[in-house]
Amino acid sequence: MVVRATTQRLRERRARAADRRFGVRLLSAAAVTALSAVPFALVLVLVEGRWRPLRRVDEGAARRLHATALEHPAWTSTLRFLSDWVWDPATLRCAVALLTVWLLYRRAWRLAAWSAVTAVAGGLTGLLVKTVVERVRPSLADPVAQAPGFSFPSGHTMTATTSLAVLLLALLPLVPRGGRALCWCVAGLSVLGVGFTRVALGVHWFSDVVGGWLLGLAVVASTAWAFEVWRTDSGRRHSEMAEGLEPELTEATPEG
Repeated sequence: MVVRATTQRLRERRARAADRRFGVRLLSAAAVTALSAVPFALVLVLVEGRWRPLRRVDEGAARRLHATALEHPAWTSTLRFLSDWVWDPATLRCAVALLTVWLLYRRAWRLAAWSAVTAVAGGLTGLLVKTVVERVRPSLADPVAQAPGFSFPSGHTMTATTSLAVLLLALLPLVPRGGRALCWCVAGLSVLGVGFTRVALGVHWFSDVVGGWLLGLAVVASTAWAFEVWRTDSGRRHSEMAEGLEPELTEATPEG
């Protein structure tokens, strides 16, 4: 009994220490996202330097997709519906907010913190980069859609990347193993679809979309790394990406 009680106290002490480090690491990971996003930084350099091959790709994609949008109004209306409602940043942020509230109800405190910090860090980082870069959106004859603000990176694409990653990595433990591959496919196709709609509607360059994908992935990777460090510090086993960040979510007390 004495040995068991001592072991339990050691575990509780270790968990408390891990909790104290978790918040610091989570915020630190968000702060250094730009430094760790090497692929995004490369795209940013090419955009800022107006690299000719990239400009040709951007202008060619915008021209061809805009012509298609003008020729097929029904197709364009579908893209607008997907972009403005189904994959709209407000819709996805509401989904993450509801997930966070549900995680708090389930007493998955740290997973809820990870969800909220990832979403907020993604939004603020994207806004900061837009303000610094100040890239002008495509200017096309007979535009089929309008969007305010600067262009790089694509806010829709970045929000979709971070939000769908949060939903996927948090909820995967609740999905039967046979259905997890489908969830990954749906999330991946949705992220790609958001990027396509923004270019096809003529409100973003192709490189804006690539930048949104890469920066969103950098944010998720940084905060997910912080969450995994907390798991290791608190004595939990390493979680595989395929099973979600917190496999214990199916238990009565996920972080008890």
